[in-house]
Amino acid sequence: MMDETPTSRMLSWARNSTIYRLERRMMTEKQLSDAIAKKAKQKFEDISDAQIKALADFAVKFAYELKVLDDVAYAEISTRSAVRSGKSKKAIAFRLASKGIDGETVVAAVGEVDDLHSAVIFARKRGFGPFRRGDLDEKRKAKELSAFARNGFSFAIGKRVFDMERQDAEDVLQSTSAFCPGSH
Repeated sequence: MMDETPTSRMLSWARNSTIYRLERRMMTEKQLSDAIAKKAKQKFEDISDAQIKALADFAVKFAYELKVLDDVAYAEISTRSAVRSGKSKKAIAFRLASKGIDGETVVAAVGEVDDLHSAVIFARKRGFGPFRRGDLDEKRKAKELSAFARNGFSFAIGKRVFDMERQDAEDVLQSTSAFCPGSH
């Protein structure tokens, strides 16, 4: 049967589409595969499911050959960026897993994340704890503590940052990187 194998026009499109996508942003293997499959379905009228899968597999293989697809690098770069914006280890791991990064790679990427440092960044962004302007009432206290929890920080870490003095928080930001010592 002919419609098991993609046509040369389809393969040429997949090659160009892969380059186009990966020049614009880093993607995981799963993201690239899903994007090519979805677009191929729209672009080619009579395309079979087997051809769609073959094109997605071809795109991933092609991207690896060009050395432009690297889930480990993606996980490391995403983790660094997420830490700088105050994301917890748990939130980062969840996001990486949802992008199709395998478990071992996720564990390795977030292994060195220091949640205390990230929580202080989070507090600074949101004006919580030591960065609070204005008075603290019960409602505000509940709001701040639950925001830490919702964002994947343990109660102990949320409470510690919540109770910090401004200078202690500044010291945490100065003295530690968001990655535990010994990770560089």
